[in-house]
Amino acid sequence: MKIIIQAIVASLVIHVIYLVGMLSSGFIKTLIYRPDIETAWKKIDILKSEVAFGVTFSPYIIVLSFVSGTLVCWCFLLFIQKKRKSFTRRLKF
Repeated sequence: MKIIIQAIVASLVIHVIYLVGMLSSGFIKTLIYRPDIETAWKKIDILKSEVAFGVTFSPYIIVLSFVSGTLVCWCFLLFIQKKRKSFTRRLKF
């Protein structure tokens, strides 16, 4: 049971690091961006009358990502645990 909780925490940490990384990347790109107004006046485009904000995807993808990340972390932790046990058996003569 302890290893499952560790896998859940590891998956949560990975998702938080990814989210913070994406948000900070977007924030830094927004700070650095300098529009080129001179070329924007020369290039005229017809603008659409519709605007959409946000991302359209199923919220189940987030749950699926978290569960699959937990399973991968759980398999990795089991692998490490078995390697440690076999290593300690070799040390005991």
